Amino acid sequence: MSVMRQVPDQGEITGPIPREFAAIMRPELPGLLKEMAAEIVTAIPEYGHLLEGPNSKVIRFGIEQSIASFVDRVAAPTATTAQRDDLCRRFGRYEAYEGRSLDNLQAAYRIGCQVALRRVRAVSRRYNLSAAFMLTFADALFAYMGDLAELSREGYVQALAELGEEPDNRRRRLLRRILGGTAVARSALAELAEHCGWRLPDEVTMVALAPGTHPRRQALDPDMLQDFADPEPHLLVPGPLTGARRACLDDALGGCRAAVGLTTGLGEAADSLRWARQTLSLAGTGAVPGGPLLRCEDHLLPLWLLGDPALADQMAARFLAPLAALTPTQQARLVETLRIWLTTRGTAAQIAEQLDVHPQTVRYRMRILERAFGDQLTRPDERFATEIALRALHLRDGGAPPKRRRPPSHGRSGYEV
Repeated sequence: MSVMRQVPDQGEITGPIPREFAAIMRPELPGLLKEMAAEIVTAIPEYGHLLEGPNSKVIRFGIEQSIASFVDRVAAPTATTAQRDDLCRRFGRYEAYEGRSLDNLQAAYRIGCQVALRRVRAVSRRYNLSAAFMLTFADALFAYMGDLAELSREGYVQALAELGEEPDNRRRRLLRRILGGTAVARSALAELAEHCGWRLPDEVTMVALAPGTHPRRQALDPDMLQDFADPEPHLLVPGPLTGARRACLDDALGGCRAAVGLTTGLGEAADSLRWARQTLSLAGTGAVPGGPLLRCEDHLLPLWLLGDPALADQMAARFLAPLAALTPTQQARLVETLRIWLTTRGTAAQIAEQLDVHPQTVRYRMRILERAFGDQLTRPDERFATEIALRALHLRDGGAPPKRRRPPSHGRSGYEV
């Protein structure tokens, strides 16, 4: 069976395609949609969560409408495309809200065209469609893709205007320049800031967001610089984090995990962001407690002690070496006893209360520790280094005391390591 008829020389984009072709393609649409979605996710992994997340139905419906609209225009060239146009503009708006350029979306449109052409080639062999028809179809399809891309660009530009950003994302580039790690003259930054309509502050506070966080951009203050396209999203708050700024962040983040860095001079913004990211990482391991929005200033000691885990391990290996020959259980009990003694300088009874053991057990352990460490605990520098190593180990383990094999008995007069 052939659906080909005489193709006119002039006409609309879809005019030269025989209307009967729509009837051939409609049964292909469900499979075509799945194939497109799979190839788009493979090429653009960032879109994976969109096609599987809470908005997946809307996204898939938008893709389906874009495909169906092309086929509908073959059958009825004057058919309305209002719904398709609105969905394409929404796609562009979403990319703007996510802080991305249009590159990924345009790539997705190109992949969709390639998959559609591949499917039509297979169909053409089934129905003996001519090479001339395939050329006409390809021209029409790429012109249609151009329409979709332009509609998405309109939505993108409109969203950027609402967000107070320029289409070329100057503010994001300014933020990356501030965090670039290279010396940039304040006058050069001031010039860039002026082009963005942003007042250059003396102090800034960086905020690190957990990967995959999608804050409500419209709830953020207009003067906050944002980079949510980065694999480790973040934003810059001009000046310190006041109560009003904190309320703004709480509203925009909606309970998502984030950490507020220390307020620094503009030139040290990268340090503020580094500390914020370290705080997020420590919270993920349980080394620091806190709610969804953490503050570095509440966790300065863990930040310092665990800022270089490999170095902390080296310190532990060096300054706790006198215990290396003991079993892991003995080491854990003696390390915890020594840590509490160095931290509190309490009596045997006070330390025993914290450890939930008999005071005689503490005295026995302290004699072992004195013999093992010798003068190390009497020399100020070495004693301080030993305490630092112990505190770092304690923080890294989440502050949990060593598990005991059996509950202690305060009535026991025997000794235990």
